[in-house]
Amino acid sequence: MSRHSLRIVLKFGSGILSTQKGIGLSRSQIARLAREVGALVRAGHECIVVSSGAVAAGLATLGLSARPKELAAKQACAAVGQSRLMHAYASAFGRQGIAVAQLLLTHNDLDSRTRHLNARNTLDHLLAGRNVVPIINENDSVAVEELNFGDNDRLSAEVAILVEADLLIILTSVDGLQDASGRVVPVVKDFSQVAGFVRSDKGQVSTGGMVTKLQAAQLAVKAGIRCQIASGRRPGLLRAIVAGRGAGTAFPARR
Repeated sequence: MSRHSLRIVLKFGSGILSTQKGIGLSRSQIARLAREVGALVRAGHECIVVSSGAVAAGLATLGLSARPKELAAKQACAAVGQSRLMHAYASAFGRQGIAVAQLLLTHNDLDSRTRHLNARNTLDHLLAGRNVVPIINENDSVAVEELNFGDNDRLSAEVAILVEADLLIILTSVDGLQDASGRVVPVVKDFSQVAGFVRSDKGQVSTGGMVTKLQAAQLAVKAGIRCQIASGRRPGLLRAIVAGRGAGTAFPARR
């Protein structure tokens, strides 16, 4: 990479990938996000996407009208929906002349020294191709933590640390961390000062809420990685965030 290029991990939550009703994928949303990520890749940045959305994709396929509560049913939705999610990404990025690669990980994969190195080496090789965007999701058919809570927030921070990213962008269905008056907090330097602002903002297919996003941001900044939480439904924010312009809530890295 040139000195102006960044290694970026982008986390896309279920709430910004699914339809407004939360059942099935929003192809228009995925297409727009792929265009914005594609623009970053063409600008010389290395991009990794940590994506939720498999359960939402599976709901429509299995004819369900709401996210099931039973673990086995959630895993079945994820198993069916993962292939549909990847097909949507492959089609959208393909129109940008960019290939995608699927990696299914668990927290245990990243805790294991051998599997940690294997995952890091695989990602390094994929990024070296300059026209491949790795798409990472938790392996929901064998792991349950992100299915029950987290929506891949923690996983995105762990991936950012794994690849020594420069920037973690967490896109969600709200504009950022909001204070008690509902105003977006532009910058957070002290997590203890904003803990009281957190409230539940989970959607029909979301499992994380702002609590797990703040936890992910805290993990990232402690590792020296700049983090941003912003709306995934507002076009053009990715370029603004990468350029350092205000969008959502910024978490400066600790050096």
